[in-house]
Amino acid sequence: MAFPKGFLWGTSISAEQAEGAWDEGGKSPVQIDYATAGSTTEHRKIWYLNADGERESMGLWGHLPAGAKYQIFDDLHYTNHDACDFYHHWEEDLNLFAEMGFTTFNTSLAWSRIYPYGVQGGVNKEGVEFYRKVFTKARELGMDPVITLYKYDEPVYFEETYGGWENRAMIDEFVAFAKTCFTEYKGLINKWMTFNEINILIAFPGKGGDMQRTYEELHNQMIASAKSVIAAHEIDPEIKVGAMLCGICSYPLTPDPEDVMANYKHFQDKFCYCGDAMLRGEYPSYSTRIWKENNVCLNISEEDKQILREGKSDFLGFSYYMSNCITTHANEEQIGGNMQMGIKNPYLKASDWGWQIDPVGYKYFLHLMYDRYQVPLFDVENGLGAFDTVDEDGCIHDTYRIDYHRAHIQKLKEAVEEGVDIFGYTTWGGLDLVSAGTGQMEKRYGMIYVDMDDKGNGTFERKRKDSFFWYKKCIESNGDELD
Repeated sequence: MAFPKGFLWGTSISAEQAEGAWDEGGKSPVQIDYATAGSTTEHRKIWYLNADGERESMGLWGHLPAGAKYQIFDDLHYTNHDACDFYHHWEEDLNLFAEMGFTTFNTSLAWSRIYPYGVQGGVNKEGVEFYRKVFTKARELGMDPVITLYKYDEPVYFEETYGGWENRAMIDEFVAFAKTCFTEYKGLINKWMTFNEINILIAFPGKGGDMQRTYEELHNQMIASAKSVIAAHEIDPEIKVGAMLCGICSYPLTPDPEDVMANYKHFQDKFCYCGDAMLRGEYPSYSTRIWKENNVCLNISEEDKQILREGKSDFLGFSYYMSNCITTHANEEQIGGNMQMGIKNPYLKASDWGWQIDPVGYKYFLHLMYDRYQVPLFDVENGLGAFDTVDEDGCIHDTYRIDYHRAHIQKLKEAVEEGVDIFGYTTWGGLDLVSAGTGQMEKRYGMIYVDMDDKGNGTFERKRKDSFFWYKKCIESNGDELD
């Protein structure tokens, strides 16, 4: 078999996109709790009252204008408030995961459940115990969970208190959160990731073009990550802590050398800038070009440089959904997907949301990452968002999802046979949940159908899709049986 014994199979979800229970269990609000759903063509919106008390909205990861305040409006529906209600269905969901044969699963922790109001507010024991129950049950069911500390969901308290990640006070807050998690779940969790898709900040800047602020925030996050890696190894030398990056795979649209150079710069700018700092332990040589082009001046101390050197990540987690193209030529055929934009590839088909499907690009990108970093890889997210239809007999025949995963796992198998070191594959997501970009429940990724729509109609009943049984067979054969 291509995949080694002990290769981890499972799925990924996240706290903000799956748990719901947005104001239960001692949890404080996060920015996404004020977001409504978008559509196949529109991203979601964050709602607030401006300084004059008027209702306004902004895009994802924006910052509140001066004097504004987040606000819940009764005439709007907020999909994250309930999501797929993992908070109340977690035991049922883990049993379904076990039925599929999962040997791992990934989720993020809600920082706002552990430290709702920062270190000063203290640890929320109810939140700590919720995750302890989840992880203990997962272990009992034969899963070795890989857990993410942060996925774009710091408590609103931090934005109100510190102004967010541009303030270095956030570093100590995050490290305290990380240390609590490493200590509380020692023996239950031995593989962690710090920041989910940390390069999203520069891959899709949401700060109105304020690149100085964006790179300052990213620097603080990477220092927080490195300090957390150091702390984890002190708490338990057996703990492995990975970086997690958004897989930005692209090609030059034409053989024009200018396109080839532009594509490589894109790879450096959007992926390697973070990967090099977190896995090689220092900012790369081309950082000076990036800072100059974006009119950025970072205050990087010698202490920061030492922290990056000592806090190198142990493995590289990544997401991969699609690829796109880069060109220096005039071209209006843009394509979207996973918080990034590019040029349409005429050789690829796309999903209903315009994400180009490229399993060969997956194999190419696996080699690209492993050749560059020579550390174990972990596939955190790979999946297809689609409209699913429940037939009259209750069945969901999602052959398109099976085709997507079959093609990608086949290329993963080839990459492993060719020497790529990867220790696990987790689909996104095991059950239907809220899309990060559009905020939709109806953009379905799961192999388990959840009866809930974008307007809050549904029962949360779980149904096994055809892909559920296909993935079960794949796992039983350790990836050998893909038909």
